[in-house]
Amino acid sequence: MLGNFVTGASILAPAGMLPELSREFGVSIHETGLLITFGAIVLCIGSPVSAWLTSRFDRRILLSATVAIMAAAQFASMLAPSYATLMAVRLVMLAVAALFTPQAAGTAAMMVPPERRGSTMSYVFLGWSLALAVGLPLIAYVAHHIGWRVAYGGIGVIALLNLALLIWRIPAGLEGAPVHLRTWGELARNPLIMLLLLITVLQTSGQFAVFTYLGPLFGKLGGSSELAVIAFGIYGVMGFVGNVIASRVVDTWGAYRTSLTMMSLLLLGITMWTLGAGYVPAMLASMFVWGFSFASTNSMQQVRLAGAAPMFASATVSLNTSGLYIGQAIGSGIGGVFFAHELYYAIGYVGIVFLALALGSVILTRRAL
Repeated sequence: MLGNFVTGASILAPAGMLPELSREFGVSIHETGLLITFGAIVLCIGSPVSAWLTSRFDRRILLSATVAIMAAAQFASMLAPSYATLMAVRLVMLAVAALFTPQAAGTAAMMVPPERRGSTMSYVFLGWSLALAVGLPLIAYVAHHIGWRVAYGGIGVIALLNLALLIWRIPAGLEGAPVHLRTWGELARNPLIMLLLLITVLQTSGQFAVFTYLGPLFGKLGGSSELAVIAFGIYGVMGFVGNVIASRVVDTWGAYRTSLTMMSLLLLGITMWTLGAGYVPAMLASMFVWGFSFASTNSMQQVRLAGAAPMFASATVSLNTSGLYIGQAIGSGIGGVFFAHELYYAIGYVGIVFLALALGSVILTRRAL
């Protein structure tokens, strides 16, 4: 869980410091946002490739090495002299970081009996919720009031702590089922898995069209980009609460019902943001609903994928992780174009369209799982 916190903070950090990075390196907000867009492209390719290449590795060694490289990359980012250097360090780091989330999920699935798999995997993914509940608001605050370099250094220190805990607590000799090339072909021929992956791409695209530029949007529509620190805090805390609740009810409700509920709330939250854009209380209120459902929606996707192919959880979760990053690239790319053309109010409607399609796709999976 702590490793997912480090991974989430590392991936999302630029979203909390876009204005500071823009001023530091003399590039536009749109160009700074490419740190997320290009990073997402690397992640979406790296996740399944790394799952294939490392399927036979000892999980303790694999997860520990991944976190060690992430820690080194944070300190290198802290010292970056230019935008190009920061981008290069980030892309190299993300090529390795793509390993962690799917392998952590696969490791958790192997360590518990089937009846506890759903709640355990949801717990592991709480790290991402914590990254948003605590990490991103803190990154945004430190970047604005102390300096973005200090924020990167802080992530590096936490990564070193995580490294020590992984070496200490993960059992040695833990290996999953080998992922062969034919595995990807079998998964690609599974209609349920393909539909679940499409849902992930759609819902992430809708969210990141807005989320990537949340700070600057509060500056343009709400009068102060500092309000984004509050928004990130609400979003993250509610995400943590929502994921905890989902992990408690999924074994009783079932993954489909829980997923449908959270996706519906996600669409409601984005709609509230869109209709309330320009009115600060409404914009902040939307964070409660949107935040409550964002992390649990993804956790349920992971649980449903693991249930569809339990022996290949690391492979299916890596594909889902790729779907997340494809969605991040699509959403942040579209949002960046709209932002560059000053179509600030229209960005929310992009989110509504994507999430409405995602909800419709969830309904199509009703009879499957």
